[in-house]
This record gives sequence, C-alpha cells and structure tokens, in this order.
Amino acid sequence: MSHIFKNEKKFTILFFVVLTIDILVKLNLSSFPYRYISKPPITLLLFLYYCYNTTEKRKIKKSWVILSLSCFLIGDILIIEHTNIILLSASLAIFGFAKIFLSLRLSHRSDFDIMRLVPFSIVLFAYTVFIVSLLYNSLKNFFIPALLSFFVSLLLIQFAFLRKDVVDRISYLYVFFGVIFYMLSEGMMAIKTFKMDLPMQDILIMLSYGISVYLIIFGIVKEHRKNNNINPF
Repeated sequence: MSHIFKNEKKFTILFFVVLTIDILVKLNLSSFPYRYISKPPITLLLFLYYCYNTTEKRKIKKSWVILSLSCFLIGDILIIEHTNIILLSASLAIFGFAKIFLSLRLSHRSDFDIMRLVPFSIVLFAYTVFIVSLLYNSLKNFFIPALLSFFVSLLLIQFAFLRKDVVDRISYLYVFFGVIFYMLSEGMMAIKTFKMDLPMQDILIMLSYGISVYLIIFGIVKEHRKNNNINPF
C-alpha cells in the first residue's frame, strides 16, 4: 500500500477517485450514514500522503500540518449536517483552527517587500467586502463568526502569498492556488448556506475544496527553501 502514497501519479488518481465517489454520494444518497463513510477518506488520504513523504526536519512544522489536517477532518464531519446550527457553529470554529495551524506552517522569518503585499491585500479586502455585503442580511447571529472565519482565511492567503521567493516556485504555486481554491469553496458554501442556491453548487463546492487541500498538502511536501534567504523558517 505504501507504494501508492510514494507514487505521485498513483496517489493523485486514487485521491480524485475517492473525491468523485464522495461527490456522487452527496448528489445521490442521504447524508447518514453514507457521507460519514465517503467524506473522511479524502482528508485521511492526504494525512497518509504527508506522513509518507514529508522531509520536514522541524517537528513543530510537522505538528502544524498534522493539527491542521486533523481539524479539517473533524470540520468535514461536522459540516455534513450544515443545516444544524450547533454543528455548523462547531464546524466554523474547527475550520478556523485548521486555517490558523496552516498559517503557522506557512509562516517564515525571511524579509519581504511590504509594498508588494499592498495591492494584493486590496484585492482580498474587496473580495471579503463583496461576500460579507452579499450575506449581511442573511447572516444574523452568524455575522461575527463568519467575519472571523473570513479574516482567518485572509491571513492564510497572505501567508501563502508571502512564500514567494522564499521557497521554490512549484511549492509556492501549489500552495497559493490551493488556498485560492479553498477561499472559493468557502465563499460558495457561505452563499449556499446563508443566502441562496448556486448552479451546480454541490459539485463545485466539493470539487474546489478537494482540489484546495490536495494542492496545499502537495505544495508543502514539495517545499524546498531557497538558499538566498538568510533568516531561517
């Protein structure tokens, strides 16, 4: 079995087959018990892939990834019944912790050009304002939790963006686009839950979420620090 996790092509095929099965289950079967069986393997596969392939020497860095994936797994299970207010609230909190742990893993001490971050931050702010203004009248008691969730997502994508020129290009692109897919999935899920239905929403949300965690973990595994950085991670 280990040879599958060591082989990028084989693992990618396996991962997207499992993701496709979960999407089909969501579209055609009841949530209980079927999605409680089909959804957890998505994160568990990435957990095993990371453990088999990581070359990270710092234990704290490994811990952040493991904690993040553990939170994603719990959040995935809780959000299956997203119409339940208690489970939805708990999932928002758990996903928030997952993003915080991931942000800690992506953080570094290398110098960066603050001016390069300004236009990017403006785009992120505009996106957040758009989503929040769209959902404002529908969020009600969830306004503060949703705002905090989007704020943590903004931190995550900024940490991903600031890895540019600090790590190799392949790792940077994998993680950066992975976080973008995550924010798209999160935005669509918020609109679906609090505002209105979207065309092909279940397929798009699950597909973009699956792609996001896949890209992020692959990017972290492939990470190589550039030699021209003086300060260590």
